[in-house]
Amino acid sequence: MPPLVSVIIPVHNCERYLGEAIDSILAQTYRPLEVIVVDDGSTDATAQVAQAFGPPVRLMQQSRQGTAAARNHGVAAARGELVAFLDADDVWTVDKLTLQMEALEAHPELEAVFGLVENFTSPDLDEEARQRLVVPPDLMAGLAAGAMLIRRTAFEHVGDFDSQWQVVEFVDWCARAMEKGIRYEVLPELVMRRRLHADNKTTRQRSEQIEYVRMARAALVRRRQAK
Repeated sequence: MPPLVSVIIPVHNCERYLGEAIDSILAQTYRPLEVIVVDDGSTDATAQVAQAFGPPVRLMQQSRQGTAAARNHGVAAARGELVAFLDADDVWTVDKLTLQMEALEAHPELEAVFGLVENFTSPDLDEEARQRLVVPPDLMAGLAAGAMLIRRTAFEHVGDFDSQWQVVEFVDWCARAMEKGIRYEVLPELVMRRRLHADNKTTRQRSEQIEYVRMARAALVRRRQAK
């Protein structure tokens, strides 16, 4: 049997898009997989959307603690040898996991595989909302949580996401991964489509962009202490 991939979806009040995210996972050409939806204190119908799928989708619920804590909760419950993440408003391409598993099998020294990311404007937005969004036209190297597949042993070597961060939890995790010397590759193929809409986390919390500065300072302190 090929190794099990555990896919964790952290979600808060995203009933509108969650079903499409789960569909894109279940449409993967790779098997076996499990999907763990971690409901981070939603007050809408998010839980009902997840429950309606049934196996291999599992729902876990927690009080509102943030994306980092939700991801950590999902990883702790995961059964797979490999771990992947997808935000509830984004979608995968159908061969995302297959491409990444092929890379890991061809290069056993690799610990994580990323791919390219495409941004798109959510089709449910009206014209006024569309005009307010800036959509990068080109594919981007996807050092993003949703574009990654990682061996569980490598994830545990880096450690959990730091729940003090509300916006930059994955940027901080990546910085720690690089410091640990995690071996990774970025595939030249598209693996994830990132939805742009009015409620994107980084759009809602622009006042918290100071986190980037704080996170960079924390990384600098770690590097100095490691010398």
